[in-house]
Amino acid sequence: MNLLTAPWLPFEKTDGGIEVLPVTSMASPEVIDLSLPRADFQGAAYQFLIGLLQTAYAPSNVDQWMESYENPPTEQQLLDVFLPFLPCFEVEGPGPSFMQDLDNLGSESSAPVAGLLIDSPGASTIKNNTDHFVKDGRVEALCPNCAAMALFTMQINAPSGGKGYRTGLRGGGPLTTLLLPSGETSTLWQKLWINVSDRELMDGSQEVGPSPDIFPWMGPTHTSEKGQATLPNQVHPLHVFWAMPRRFRLEFENHETRCGLCGKVSSKSIRHIRTRNYGNNYDGPWRHPLTPYRRDPKQPQQPPLSIKGQPGGIGYRHWESLVLEDAQGEGNLPALNVLDYPRKADECEAEGVQLPRVTRLWSFGYDMDNMKPRGWVGTQLPFVALPNRHQERLQSWLRTMVSYAKEVCWQLRRSTKEAWFKRPSEAKGDLEYIDSRFWEQTEQPFYGLLTELGARLLEEDVRRLPANIAEVWYREVRKQAITIFDELTLGGPTDALNMKRITKARNSFHNWFRKNKTARNFRKQAGLGETSSAGSEPEQAANH
Repeated sequence: MNLLTAPWLPFEKTDGGIEVLPVTSMASPEVIDLSLPRADFQGAAYQFLIGLLQTAYAPSNVDQWMESYENPPTEQQLLDVFLPFLPCFEVEGPGPSFMQDLDNLGSESSAPVAGLLIDSPGASTIKNNTDHFVKDGRVEALCPNCAAMALFTMQINAPSGGKGYRTGLRGGGPLTTLLLPSGETSTLWQKLWINVSDRELMDGSQEVGPSPDIFPWMGPTHTSEKGQATLPNQVHPLHVFWAMPRRFRLEFENHETRCGLCGKVSSKSIRHIRTRNYGNNYDGPWRHPLTPYRRDPKQPQQPPLSIKGQPGGIGYRHWESLVLEDAQGEGNLPALNVLDYPRKADECEAEGVQLPRVTRLWSFGYDMDNMKPRGWVGTQLPFVALPNRHQERLQSWLRTMVSYAKEVCWQLRRSTKEAWFKRPSEAKGDLEYIDSRFWEQTEQPFYGLLTELGARLLEEDVRRLPANIAEVWYREVRKQAITIFDELTLGGPTDALNMKRITKARNSFHNWFRKNKTARNFRKQAGLGETSSAGSEPEQAANH
């Protein structure tokens, strides 16, 4: 099976149907999305197709990029540019085989194919009956289509896997940030192409072909038994899309089986894999174009680290680090595709072509605890493609807004503990759910104001955070915090409530908004007086 010619990816079409088609169908105007059986596969499939386009069909400049955005190639045109790379995408055979070691690993014992799935439990986990995230036995066999995607998904997300089992080029479980058009009628081509950069930005004049410097499985593995590193200057810049830290071989069987993931019956199946440690040991200043990084400004000589998924998910408090660059201050290094889009919009605008300034940012990845996946995080956030001259100003405003929200969130948790416990400082237990609830309740109002701020900056030269927007944010954050406090402290049985303690904590919470320095400063930006913060004197807790 060749991944460039065989029908193997499930595509969603304009009529709502799902059809398994070749990769060239991504250019069809009737295809609007992918439809993989798992969230991590869906994200990986997007990265596979973007990497394929960046490798074989990258535009020379922004003019060519815009031409292909408005007028996609035909499926035959795509196939023609893919043909030189056919040897790199054979999945079955003696080799080279896609994302598999050139050595057949024949001396290694066979292992269950479920080992390709990041959320699959290991042997010790099963033995100790601690496989809470995924129970053993869920996947016994895969069809070739799902096996190929599982293999790719593992290689681009590979967590630490024990002695000599290397992590991915971006570190284990990295976040990926992709731009998506905001229109509901966008085609899959537009969703992919918006993340493709021109060739000069990615690889300059370096030759592109079926080379081991790009596709590591096309040659012997750079093994790392003595810790030898694979560095960025040793390979082609496009290697980042096809990095291969793990050494695998799929064992194909001519045995009709129902796939444990997609549920389809296939004439061939993969029940076992062979694996070996000490594969490519990626080290050094790697920057994957689709991943945000963070650099320590105090140690600029250290390579940047990719941003990972977090237990609390991805929300507006992370928006700045995913979108706005600040290498010298906070050390934020957004993904190159995210940084590149405003440049495209500016250059297209100069030529009289309008690209959408407001799009969406799809951020996703595993939340890993070393080798163990705690969950999959994924969300879509609004993205405003501002010209560079406006980005620093927006960054300053958003930091002020988020700083105020963080202070309120901290005080909400503290006040809630004061209402619940006689000795709040001695209270035990995880109270992160209070924070999560606050961030969730204030998220949509923040994004609404973010979009409005972006529109203001595009329309006029605004120097200061508009007072009316600051006022809306001040009141909304305060209202949501007080509402959450009331729901948490007054939601139990009446006879179990300590109303004296609740009332005291609630009044103190109201007073905090007048006394806290951050809240007072933000109130001034909103043009509110000292008595306007609450709208009235502190309210008393309602009687139940």
